[in-house]
Amino acid sequence: MSRTHLFLPLLATVGFTLSAEAADAQAAQQTEPAGFLIVTGARQEGGQQSIPPQKSTPPSEAVTPRAPSSPATFTYPAHADGFGIKLGGYNTSRWAEDWRAMRNPKKRDDPLDRLKYLPIDANGVAYVTLSGEMRLRENYISKPGLAAGDHRQEQLLRIFAGADVHVGPLRVYGELAHGGLAGYNLGTPAAKSRNDLFAQQYFVELSGTIVPGVAGGVRYGRQEFTDGAPGLISVKDDNSIHTELNGVRAWMSFRQVRADVFDFQQTTLGLNGGGDDRIDHGTRFSGVTFGAVLAHEAKRKIFFDPFFWRERNDTLKWGKVTGREVRHYYGARLWGSIDRLTFDWLVNHQGGDFVGRPINAWFLQAAQTYALSAKGLKPKPGIHFDFGGGGGAYGTGAIRNTRVITAGSIAYSYQLVLNLTNLFQVSPNLTISPTKSIDLTAELQHSLRVNENDAVYRGAGTAYTGTQLVKGAHVGDAARLQATWKVSPRVSVIGRYEYFEPGAVLKAVGSKGSHFLAGWISFRF
Repeated sequence: MSRTHLFLPLLATVGFTLSAEAADAQAAQQTEPAGFLIVTGARQEGGQQSIPPQKSTPPSEAVTPRAPSSPATFTYPAHADGFGIKLGGYNTSRWAEDWRAMRNPKKRDDPLDRLKYLPIDANGVAYVTLSGEMRLRENYISKPGLAAGDHRQEQLLRIFAGADVHVGPLRVYGELAHGGLAGYNLGTPAAKSRNDLFAQQYFVELSGTIVPGVAGGVRYGRQEFTDGAPGLISVKDDNSIHTELNGVRAWMSFRQVRADVFDFQQTTLGLNGGGDDRIDHGTRFSGVTFGAVLAHEAKRKIFFDPFFWRERNDTLKWGKVTGREVRHYYGARLWGSIDRLTFDWLVNHQGGDFVGRPINAWFLQAAQTYALSAKGLKPKPGIHFDFGGGGGAYGTGAIRNTRVITAGSIAYSYQLVLNLTNLFQVSPNLTISPTKSIDLTAELQHSLRVNENDAVYRGAGTAYTGTQLVKGAHVGDAARLQATWKVSPRVSVIGRYEYFEPGAVLKAVGSKGSHFLAGWISFRF
């Protein structure tokens, strides 16, 4: 029996429940600004935090944390500490989990819980936490890239295995990943989907309490970084292989404020063994993210996160020109909840230089959801607006095109047919919860081009050829459905559907309407 036939029953099952619910060596040697902050100390445990999920959290996985998720619960609220999105007792970045409660045998529900806390010494100062994930997924795309032609079918396998070693304030973390890909009409496989073996993370860290009320740390190596607006940076969990950065990160937190300083280079993935995934010396991403607690009460949790970042890319392409871009990101994120209202707002100005041309771009986001009732279906209507500047790529003068750093594009299209660059979109949505373990989300999206003299951009950031020559603003419309079933704390089943109908601009270059259907099952420990 083929792998396709093995996956189709899963897809059919999930689909049935679908309903509403991401350079050269010379350049590398150039001196660039960077900053470091080093602190040490011993860790302390803290209580559970609770906040509605962030916008980047798939509605299907948007659950209130059931256990402490951060390995170092600082005086600053753990759910806003910049260490990733909490999904139940687990975290997107597995190092950001605290399983020390498992040293108590009464807390263990099954043999796998024993793997979460393996003491090395008698008093528990030194211990190891093991983690793993397996995900089986099937994707169907009727018109890949909105192009006329045959459909694409993908069967994807993700396997993660991690070990987290703690010795007092010292910590060493390592994680291996495998991405398997099979199917029909795959084209050239991408390393984010097919990768025989990837040393996904490996770092050493020194962290903990400096003095009462002040905590901090420093980490060096390959690592995941999500301390910023989800529309700008993420690990792209939709892919089989996560997006990883290489370098140093240091942080300090007080009760009401925090700071996170970093200096990274990106990773270029290969398709084979661990030796072909290399540090990309033609890139550099550095800066600082701050955080401030504006409110932290039972029904009011509000956070303000300003940031100042710098990104260099030696081989960036705008229009027909490829060259070095140095881009500066200045902005702030205001997010949290007030009673039944959850919101996530971002204002970001982008400046800098592209091959001698100035950069002047804006990125604006506003997402909000309101819980109408805590009873019955628990309906939560919402709406989000996204604005990414455009213009200049095919002309002269300033570059006004918005860029993100590591964020994905599934917020604009499940089948990755759109990118934020030169795009304005509005998306009303509705989430209901028929049971405690099932969430359903439906969403409509209307997308317009910001600058008619610039192109429409795909999810990967490349332009739809010829769209810069077409007049008009309407890019397209989409309808989406997403469903999740939280089978158990370790197992979840998720399904997605999208239909994208091209607008006048894309139709003018031959784009076709496309259906997308996906289903997957995930197991974590």
